[in-house]
Amino acid sequence: MIKEKEQLRLSTLNHTWVLDFDGTLVEHNGYKTGEDKFLPGAKEFLQSIPKSDYILILTAREKEAREKTVEFLKRNNIHYNEIFFEIPMGERILINDSKPSGLKCAYSINPQRNQGLEEFEIVLDENL
Repeated sequence: MIKEKEQLRLSTLNHTWVLDFDGTLVEHNGYKTGEDKFLPGAKEFLQSIPKSDYILILTAREKEAREKTVEFLKRNNIHYNEIFFEIPMGERILINDSKPSGLKCAYSINPQRNQGLEEFEIVLDENL
């Protein structure tokens, strides 16, 4: 039985993506024991983000891991605008308003660590 994907239904406006790296996109701390490895569906999810969108990647990795991490993303043809290292490991809080039209301007997806993103898909809805 094929499990139906959870849709992230978005407007056709440009978006800002704030993505955690370890445990969300790649295996948690995999770089410490070998090479980074994308979690199930993560690479495809990243590649499905429209090129006009802004992608900010956050990681608690030390700055010394920057070169290895950036090279991994480049080798895998992953588009992103910025990556911040040494981000605190606690909660990440995004506070944003809603547009007068009712368009919700902030979403949060919290998959289990190392679950991957294969259960999620981006759908651009011209009606939003």
